[in-house]
Order: sequence, then structure tokens, then C-alpha cells
Amino acid sequence: MTYTENVKIALQSIQSNRLRTFLTALIIAIGLSALVGILTTLDAVEKSMTEAFSSMGANSFNIRNRGTGIRVGGPGQRYKPFKSIRYEDAQSFKKRFNAPAQVAVSVFASGGATAKYGSEKTNPNINIQGIDENGLLALGLKLAQGRNFSSSEMEFGQNVAIIGGEIAKTLFKNESPIDKQITAGPNRFKIIGVLESKGSSMGSSTDRAIYIPILKAKIINGNPNASYTITVVVESNDLIDPVIGEATAEFRNIRKVKVKDPNNFEITKSDALAQSLFENLAFIAIGGIVIGAITLIGASIGLMNIMLVSVTERTREIGVRKAIGANPSTIRKQFLIEAVVICVMGGFMGILFGIGIGNIISFSMGGTFIIPWLAIVVGLVLCIGVGILSGYYPAKKASKLDPVEALRYE
Repeated sequence: MTYTENVKIALQSIQSNRLRTFLTALIIAIGLSALVGILTTLDAVEKSMTEAFSSMGANSFNIRNRGTGIRVGGPGQRYKPFKSIRYEDAQSFKKRFNAPAQVAVSVFASGGATAKYGSEKTNPNINIQGIDENGLLALGLKLAQGRNFSSSEMEFGQNVAIIGGEIAKTLFKNESPIDKQITAGPNRFKIIGVLESKGSSMGSSTDRAIYIPILKAKIINGNPNASYTITVVVESNDLIDPVIGEATAEFRNIRKVKVKDPNNFEITKSDALAQSLFENLAFIAIGGIVIGAITLIGASIGLMNIMLVSVTERTREIGVRKAIGANPSTIRKQFLIEAVVICVMGGFMGILFGIGIGNIISFSMGGTFIIPWLAIVVGLVLCIGVGILSGYYPAKKASKLDPVEALRYE
């Protein structure tokens, strides 16, 4: 008997027990959807992070008063906060640093604000960030309309702002936002520029941000101990390590760090941060695969139980097949193929469920539709493997039945 004939017999058996087959395949589908869903979600997160960091480029680094603090599992060291980087420290570094690079200084002003224009208003999820004239370059942002801050606007901390594309779309549906006045919290700003839309990355979005002169942000923040971030954009990636060395020496002088003492600030390259995040995602992926595998093991036990019941119910049928010449190998192949077919049916359902769940999360993060081809291939291979493992013992049991005793079975 050929494999094609065995598949036909398996499909006939499946058709005669539709409900039981569907429930068995659903168990497999749930197990596989967990695995595919997790891997799809992780692909979405990785793509979102890649877009976030690629916009900044690999030829930049930040000087801040603490590390990123990103730790996912493991006994890794917690970040060590240092004393704040004052406005005076940042400006002194910007004036004194002499290297083939652009220096930008930024500070957080406020978050959770609502932007208003006339009767229109945004959700209370607007972040206000203070930047200098190099801030847009450092953040990898481009203007769709308007202009950057002028030197006088920076010097006097005037009430001007550059807004994200989503804010412009929400507040100014049929008119240009340039030179219009908006309120954000208790503050009022004149719009001088609108950023190109970039979408969400890692749960945040420059489309929902307002950028203002850094001196104005200093006033809004109001925290005398606020810490500023210095971003250095190097002309060439080949120069980044020498420039980091120069920046470290210069900032140690500004912070009056003694020769024998360690740095009381941290320098983080943008690509190093991305690499750290990707490494952490790898651990999450392993955890997701383990969870999915455990679920599939439970599904395989359920499938084996169903196949054993099927062997018992079809004992007389097995006796008839053996009586007309079917050998043990043919009987074994028949039940084994039946188990694999059920698993593959469940696998296709699980892959569709998993892709759907993963992409719902991807869309919620502002991502795009993702098809995780690797997860699909791995899922199908696992389904076939589960079918073989779960079906082998019932198939072996069926092939060893005595035909005379099987024919007598009622």
C-alpha cells in the first residue's frame, strides 16, 4: 500500500470522526499558536527597535548620568546612577569639545501633556523635550514643514516649538500649523516646524512629541537637579572610538574627576544599546520556545491518548485488514500517517492563530504586518515530529494485534 493510499485512508477515518479530530487538532493548534505568537511578537519588537536605532545611526553616542538600566533575566549588574549632569556641565562640554563631531544637549521637560488648538485636542500622551540647535540631527529627525530653532530663540528660551506629525494631523486637519499657537499643559507655544512622520518605536513615538528650546525646557522642568543628556554625532563610524576617548577625557576634566577615580558618568554608543537589547530579546525568545514546547508536549500526550482510543475502537477493522493481507508495517504506517495528518491540520490552524496574535501586538506597537517564516517552518517540523512521537506507540500497538482476536472483538 502506497503512502498516498494511506493518507486517503487516514482522511476517511478523520472524516468519520470530525468532532474528535477537530478537538484533537485544536489542542495542537493552541500549543503551536503560543510558540508562533511569541516568536512573531519578538520579531515585531526587534523590527521596531531596529527602526528606532537605525534612525539615529551607529555613529553616535550619549553621555548621561546613568546607564540604560535594561536588564532582562540573569544576575547582571544593576545600573549605577551618578550625580546629575548639570546644564552648565553640558554647555561647557559643548563649547570645549574639539573633535570632528556635532554635539547636542537635551533634557526632558514634561510628559503626559495634552496639546490643544481651538476646540481640537490630543490624548494626554504628549512628551515635551528640550533640545538645542543640533537636537534634530542627534535624534535622526527631519522636518516636513517649517524650520529649526534660530540662535536667538535658543539664547532666550522663547515659546516656540517643533511638533510631531501626529499632533499636527490631530490639531490641524485642514490648515497649516506653521505660526499657529497651541497650548501644552499650562504652556503656550508658537509652532515653527513639523516633523516627518516616523511611527511608533519601542512603545514611544516622535510623532507625539513637542520639541522646544532647551532653556525653555529647563524652566518647565523646574527640577534644580535635572540631568541633561549629551549626544555626540561623529562624522564617520571609523572615528567613533577615538572621539569617545576624547569625550571621556574632556568630560572627566569638566566633572573634576581625579585620575585614580572611575568615571562618574556613562557613555553609551547607540549601536551598543541596540545590541544589548537584541541579546536580551534572545533570552526572551528562548523562554518563549520553552513555553511553546511544554504546551506542545501536553498536546502530544492528548493526541496519543486519542490515537489509543482510536486503535481500540477500530480493533475489528484492523483484524479485517490483516485478514485480507495487510502486514504489520502497513497497519503501522496507516495509524502513524493519521496522527501526522491530524497534527499538520492543527499546525496550520496554530500558525494562523499565532501570526494573528503576534501581528495584533505588532500593530499596537505601531509596527507593520510580519510573517515569521522561520517560526512557520519550525512549527510545521514540530507538528510532524509531534505526530510521529504521539502516533508511534498506538500505531505499533495496532500492528501487533492478533487478526483472529481482532475479528472477534466487539
